[in-house]
Amino acid sequence: MEKVLILGAGLISKPMVDYLLSKGFFVRVATRTVSKAEALTKGHKNGESVQWTADDKEGLTKMVKDSSLVVSLLPYAHHPDVAEICIQEGKNMVTTSYVSEKMSEMDGRAGEANIIILNEIGLDPGIDHMSAMKIIDDVHSKKGVIESFRSVCGALPSPEASNNPFRYKFSWSPRGVAFAGRNSARYLIDGKEIKIPGKELFKDYSTTEIPDIGRLEVYPNRDSIPYIEKYGIKDVNTMFRGTLRYSGWCDLWYNISRLGLLDTEEKEFNGMSYKEFMKSLAGAKADDIRGEAAKYLGINKDNEILDKIEWLSLFSDDKIKIEKGGNIDVFVEKLLEKLQYKDGERDMVILKDEFIVRYINKREKIISTLIDFGVIGEDTAIARTVSLPAAVAVKLIIEGEIKEKGVHIPTKPDIYEPVLRELETLGISFREDVLEI
Repeated sequence: MEKVLILGAGLISKPMVDYLLSKGFFVRVATRTVSKAEALTKGHKNGESVQWTADDKEGLTKMVKDSSLVVSLLPYAHHPDVAEICIQEGKNMVTTSYVSEKMSEMDGRAGEANIIILNEIGLDPGIDHMSAMKIIDDVHSKKGVIESFRSVCGALPSPEASNNPFRYKFSWSPRGVAFAGRNSARYLIDGKEIKIPGKELFKDYSTTEIPDIGRLEVYPNRDSIPYIEKYGIKDVNTMFRGTLRYSGWCDLWYNISRLGLLDTEEKEFNGMSYKEFMKSLAGAKADDIRGEAAKYLGINKDNEILDKIEWLSLFSDDKIKIEKGGNIDVFVEKLLEKLQYKDGERDMVILKDEFIVRYINKREKIISTLIDFGVIGEDTAIARTVSLPAAVAVKLIIEGEIKEKGVHIPTKPDIYEPVLRELETLGISFREDVLEI
């Protein structure tokens, strides 16, 4: 029986474990909190849970040696350490994270070790690469040229569950969402390169229409420019990758950033109240913290942005629960408290790609849309769409259908084609519309 080692048992791991167990693999889940792993493998003879921490290199080496393939669902900073051991032991590896510079530098050594280290095989990054490349390669096979490419993706509450002032709930790490709000961005529009500093990220937004959902906001996602080369679309004059949110998000988070709530510099809070904390951020002297925050931001006191911040209890006399950290840690603690899914609520994942294509005798707009909903009482949409592509890739690598060696992302047909085929059988598929323009 082939053995798969999964490192980490976080929010997105369950569909992967279920899938691999159902395919007859022996699955060992190793994580700091062993009860999480036990919940995933309970009742399965071909499942095992192990208590393990990332600093235990000796224990990791033993587990890697005893495995056919390793999946790292750890924070991305740990992936290179895992990869080093996989190269040393000649074991294939899969992650859903972006390829770091350290990981990229391992390409030659991974090839020499006759293994694949497949990264970015989740949702975004992951399904976004595969769905885009399927269309791009098809266009190129017909001698077409991609003039414009826009890709937007978001993990959101389903419309009926978007019932709090933020219209958002957490199906993955709140800290990850908050930290992503600090990212700078770069993209190409009509041949012009646009650079957006992190402080201005949420000021630079647009909207897009999603079938059956409505109009959503879009703000830029990191650096889009490298994907021109990665996707092989050198003639493109617009290259944009963005994040989807319900209306009101960008104005709210732009002002959250202006208040300094995303700052990371460590400080001590020493029993400070949230009101005192917010007064310090707004440079307030008066006790009317809402009014002082309005002055600081240059908005009216009755602005709904302040309603939303007040809803988080950030103007209250309650004491801050953490002793020290960055402003972002205080903010994240409140987000985690307030923006939780309730029983019976479901999440939603949307991925929309829009291409402008030129052929010899015509131009087309191709719109490819994935909308996936969580299944109440079973799996969230974000867990399904992040972990199932990786799980399918694990199966295909072990069975020898994916033969690539070295460090890769899923942009080659022999990787993305079989993964997308299998995902369709699991209910993860795209609607494609083609319009002549």
